[in-house]
Amino acid sequence: MVKFKIGYLSTIYHTSFILKSKENGFLDGIDQDLEWTLYPTGPAMMDAYRTGTIDLGYIGLPPVMIGLDKGLNLKCVAGGHVEGTLMISSDSFKSFKELGSVKDVLKQFEGGTIGTPASGCIHDVIIRNLIQDLDISVINYPWADFIPDAIAGGEIQAGVGTPSLSTVARRQFKSKIIIPPHQLWPYNPSYAIVVQESLIKRGPDFIKGFLKAHEAACNFIREKPKKAAEIAAAELGNIDVDFVLETYKISPKYCASLPSAYIDSTLDFIPVLKSLGYLKNNLKLEDVFNLEFIQEVHPQPSHYDLLPDYQSLEK
Repeated sequence: MVKFKIGYLSTIYHTSFILKSKENGFLDGIDQDLEWTLYPTGPAMMDAYRTGTIDLGYIGLPPVMIGLDKGLNLKCVAGGHVEGTLMISSDSFKSFKELGSVKDVLKQFEGGTIGTPASGCIHDVIIRNLIQDLDISVINYPWADFIPDAIAGGEIQAGVGTPSLSTVARRQFKSKIIIPPHQLWPYNPSYAIVVQESLIKRGPDFIKGFLKAHEAACNFIREKPKKAAEIAAAELGNIDVDFVLETYKISPKYCASLPSAYIDSTLDFIPVLKSLGYLKNNLKLEDVFNLEFIQEVHPQPSHYDLLPDYQSLEK
């Protein structure tokens, strides 16, 4: 039996935690040996792509574009979630809701420091783009889990990362979301399913089968959030169901498709990556995406804006 190697992150709203579980059976139709490996960040996963350690991964697209610029042969074959970056701080700072603009929120931190995960990850790129003309420093942490402690300890004044960051921080100290996901970078491609180009040739049926399961798991998170949260919490092992549910609710835009808004938002990163020194060359749509598989698996309109009603869904 052929083994396919999958890389995933600790981001709890990724479908990896649903698909890894044997409880739901979404992958039962895939008669393959799957090897799952956890990575701390997207840039760390890029090293795994570079060495051929993984065939398929869950990853934000800016690190992928940086890898493509350096000669890696990868393609994004599906989405998963949009608007997965937010900014948190303590109650002593005012939020976007109070000030009405991202720039005014960020000006509060001039002379200070903001923490974010690894250099080149989507969170790092978004915040560095926004503060280019401000006197604000950025510290990159190898694990996002270090950021709440750094805020509480006064090492940094704010943090940028996934919705999970907000949930962790709220439980550790009196924190709040000061810039919500849709204000930092609308429709940003918080994660995608990215494969080695060689897998497209040797495993097209596997890719199609995996994407069908991935879309089913996206729908599952949206339609049965409590059950999905129970499975994800059990898979990760060190969090509770309420933590997962709270994280789901912060940015609930889940789907496997690649609509034009997702693609356009991704391509908008190219000049930003170049201005920040992460890219040397221009990339085109066909350099980043292979739409063949998702157009077959998910021909209908995307579900990103089909938001769950958590008041009426299964509790």
